[in-house]
Amino acid sequence: MTKLILASTSPYRQTLLEKLGLPFICVAPEVDETPQINESAEALVMRLATSKAEAVAKNNPDSLIIGSDQVCVLNHQIAGKPLNRENAIAQLTQASGQSITFYTGLCLYNSHNQQAEVICEPFTVFFRHLSQKEIEAYVDQEQPWYCAGSFKSEGLGIALFERLEGRDPNSLIGLPLIALNHMLIKNGINPLNRK
Repeated sequence: MTKLILASTSPYRQTLLEKLGLPFICVAPEVDETPQINESAEALVMRLATSKAEAVAKNNPDSLIIGSDQVCVLNHQIAGKPLNRENAIAQLTQASGQSITFYTGLCLYNSHNQQAEVICEPFTVFFRHLSQKEIEAYVDQEQPWYCAGSFKSEGLGIALFERLEGRDPNSLIGLPLIALNHMLIKNGINPLNRK
């Protein structure tokens, strides 16, 4: 069976990929994630997902490598990870009553034939109007310092939202499993038929 590799050390992506029940290993990709001048969010995540997969492919022949990258866009600006309490409060204050669109790039790279399939999966989160007290209570409880958008949708972050809109809620956490499943099937790996 072809080796499956997740080009990521993200525990969130690892947990998501485990849902498919396929054996895989994780390899950290060495990639410069600096956006290019005038690069759209969609182009950025697709380029980085591909770069991550290709970086890992160099040392892993005859493998299927999954690369993924994600950014969120608020008021036409890419919002990064807050990294601290003050920035998280500022991000959520700005997001209150607004929507944030997450763009997740996904690449499945076949290192045997050097073929790649790449997509960008959007997912939009609509925030409730939040009080400063609610924002601070949330930030202090979940400490989402390393989460784009300053929330964890798989945790208490769900209490911040009015509604969610998108094809695959897994893409919000960082790995669009519906699209990935289709890509894997095209490459001969079906999670529902592994004999």
